[in-house]
Amino acid sequence: MAHTPLLGELDLHLLAQGRHWNLADCLGAHFCEHEGRQGVRFAVWAPNASRVSVVGDFNGWDTGRDIMYLRRECGVWECFVSDVAAGARYKYAVFDAGGHLLPLKADPVARCTEAPPATASVVCENAPFSWTDGEWMHERKSRQAHDAPLSIYEAHFGSWRRPSDGAQPQWDTTGAELIRYVADMGYTHIELLPVTEHPFGGSWGYQPLGLFAPTARHGTPTQFAAFVDACHAAGLGVILDWVPAHFPTDAHGLARFDGTALYEHLDPRQGFHPDWNTLIYNYGRNEVRNLLLASALEWTRRYHVDGLRVDAVASMLYLDYSREAGQWRPNAYGGRENLEAVAFLRDLNALLAEQAPGAMVVAEESTAWPGVTAPVHAGGLGFQFKWNMGWMHDTLRYMGHDPIHRRWHHHDMTFGMVYAHTEHFVLPLSHDEVVHGKGSLFGRMPGDDWRRFANLRAYFGFMWGHPGKKLLFMGGDIAQRSEWDHDGEVDWAALAAPGHAGVQALVRDLNRVYRQHPALHAGDVDVHGFAWVIGDDIDNSVFAFLRRHEDDCVLVVCNMTPVPRHGYCVGVPLPGVWNEILNSDARAYGGSGMGNCGAVQAREQASHGHPCSLSLVLPPLATIMLTPASGKQGDAQ
Repeated sequence: MAHTPLLGELDLHLLAQGRHWNLADCLGAHFCEHEGRQGVRFAVWAPNASRVSVVGDFNGWDTGRDIMYLRRECGVWECFVSDVAAGARYKYAVFDAGGHLLPLKADPVARCTEAPPATASVVCENAPFSWTDGEWMHERKSRQAHDAPLSIYEAHFGSWRRPSDGAQPQWDTTGAELIRYVADMGYTHIELLPVTEHPFGGSWGYQPLGLFAPTARHGTPTQFAAFVDACHAAGLGVILDWVPAHFPTDAHGLARFDGTALYEHLDPRQGFHPDWNTLIYNYGRNEVRNLLLASALEWTRRYHVDGLRVDAVASMLYLDYSREAGQWRPNAYGGRENLEAVAFLRDLNALLAEQAPGAMVVAEESTAWPGVTAPVHAGGLGFQFKWNMGWMHDTLRYMGHDPIHRRWHHHDMTFGMVYAHTEHFVLPLSHDEVVHGKGSLFGRMPGDDWRRFANLRAYFGFMWGHPGKKLLFMGGDIAQRSEWDHDGEVDWAALAAPGHAGVQALVRDLNRVYRQHPALHAGDVDVHGFAWVIGDDIDNSVFAFLRRHEDDCVLVVCNMTPVPRHGYCVGVPLPGVWNEILNSDARAYGGSGMGNCGAVQAREQASHGHPCSLSLVLPPLATIMLTPASGKQGDAQ
């Protein structure tokens, strides 16, 4: 009997061009009516296969039952199977060009999967989710602008808080707790380590195979959508870590999908990642780019996700990344840049700007590649923000030194301002900094417990005062003593101790002050929004700087030694009273309570290039923030 085509001509045309942005609506498993029968249409791209059939619960996993038909125009195989129920498991039986059956393959665009370690795809209902976040989506662009306050809580959902019965955390239960916590702490966004389906939990999601499916570990796709909706109702944005840089070699996945290097680059010098033993996408193939671009759109449009943080961008940009001489092949111009990956990243950012207005894309890019956050039309990569890995490494190195030695490393804290306005930055204290023997943030601070707590509080104060959006991994905001354990949970019991509770209270107040003062966030985009007052007091390890935006002005002063400073002179642009709006040494945070009694009267005595000055008490190992009581900075410089 002749095959009745299932996919339309427009679908075939877009698939062949690699521009089908609703890819998961076209390929995969979808309920439909065909020739008067109810069932499921299956479609999968495997252009070099000699035969493909769909196998599953509905046909006893028999490779000879539901044989698919090849649409040669685009290399897609399709078939219709009647009487398939929602929840049915399935895979594709793909025979290579020589007629040999490959390991059964999961659906690359499946929206539902079995919970690992099982690996089958699942037929899921296509009913749309009833969103209630219209106002949020309308305002999203302004909430995530370069001059907006962005304070991001980075979390691994599976190890944030474990249910008492030992089961996996679920979006509808643990998710509700997470939302309440993050909102109470005053963050603006939750950033989740990858929730795309991945076979190995120890990869933390960074080796995904199901680019269209929220991992079944934590609930259904509908429950994930409800979690995002609830975040928006609580005033929180949602950012997902997203991994287009590589994929694992699991036999049921994308590797040699039709017996050929289909998704991965054929040349191992470009197609195999030596650091992670994974495969690298072939960015020069239209259909592969289509898969990745459609995945990005799936999360931002279907699930209303507010941003994607693109992992391992540096590994994509450079052909010689982690490769010795002779292990990589130069591009057509003899250079080390991966031109196809560069084009893909530009396409990604241009497409999301067009198709998902207001969604942001953040690059984890660890090199000095120019123009990461410059617009595509200006020759940049087009990201909205870039993680400032240099700032993170420099400042963590400084804070790890005993205060008596910090005078020799003063530049580690000041160097970030040399390039702070070359990109739009996020300052990340991320999960990567609290694993693999690096120790927790608290554990990396020198000294006894008192000094460790004080150091960490002072560091957070410096970070929240410094230009750049903020990101802190879970556990950091309670000064967790141990490294992150992806099989455990945050050490919530630590909050019974005053020192840990004090750090948490400080972070909550830092987020409040950060959001209340435009100088601390809107000033990020203005080269005049930051000015050193004291950047060269090496002997005392003191830093002082002004943050400005329009009429708002905040003075940030950091004393990075345990020696209190009395009568310390700091120049300021305005006379009158300056209120101390935050002191990391306050007793409420577990500090000694030393400070300026809430306010200081400026003297009309010029200092540090300003017409007035303050005589301050600098608490030991502490950051203080002050703002003029008038709230006006005028034109004073």
